[in-house]
Amino acid sequence: MNSRFRTVEISDPAYAHEGLQFVTARSPALGRRGDLCLWAPESSRIETLLILLHGVYGSHWAWSLKGGVHRTAERLLAAGEIAPMVIAMPSDGLMGDGSFYLTHPRGADVESWIVDEVPALAKIAVPSLDSKARIAIGGLSMGGYGALRLGAKYADRFTSISAHSSITDIEQASLFTHEQRKDFLSCVPRQELSPLYWLRRRKDRLPRLRFDCGLSDPLIEGNRLLHRTLDAEGIDHEYEEFAGGHEWPYWREHVAGTLRFTGRPQGRG
Repeated sequence: MNSRFRTVEISDPAYAHEGLQFVTARSPALGRRGDLCLWAPESSRIETLLILLHGVYGSHWAWSLKGGVHRTAERLLAAGEIAPMVIAMPSDGLMGDGSFYLTHPRGADVESWIVDEVPALAKIAVPSLDSKARIAIGGLSMGGYGALRLGAKYADRFTSISAHSSITDIEQASLFTHEQRKDFLSCVPRQELSPLYWLRRRKDRLPRLRFDCGLSDPLIEGNRLLHRTLDAEGIDHEYEEFAGGHEWPYWREHVAGTLRFTGRPQGRG
């Protein structure tokens, strides 16, 4: 057992459904238990780990039991469109309507939970995951914000970032949560809450980056602004718009883009 965690509970494979596993561990970063859903195909060696972050109101089960991402991955794998990968879907720390994957003043270090502990737990639960596996990060809405911000801030940890329907500025949190803006501003310095701040700061060593948004999504203008700003500053990325809104039918369809992007040949060392 990894000495990082005092306790790790892993679901029994005898009761696994569609390749999903569930993990609950005593997280030093969170200061309490944290939950993780995992999907892994049958393979002797898996060299890629994708961390998928959920949106507000949800938890570790959302991407699988509302998004069916494991079924999409199984289909793409069978068609030869992606290589085998482990998908890790962690809870966000479960504070308020959403933690926004930030370190909070009450002591929950959600950043370390996602960046350090989730990969470690994935490697405990899935023995076929290579100890030096490439790690990608993605998410939707609040999870898109987390993927953009953490993927850029910890650029050396990740090989790609893929975000759907992203909150691109913390001010947009008020569209979805009851938490006051001051709650987020008390977490970290204001400029460091911005994904764009980290994308600029790490521009010379960013992972591969893509994001998309629905044409009927209330966050479309924020995503367009981020795209224009990155273009103007010469920060390499892919941006797409599709029909749809801020809803699960959109994310169920377009998570395939994240899976294909994650499975591309790596462009850097």
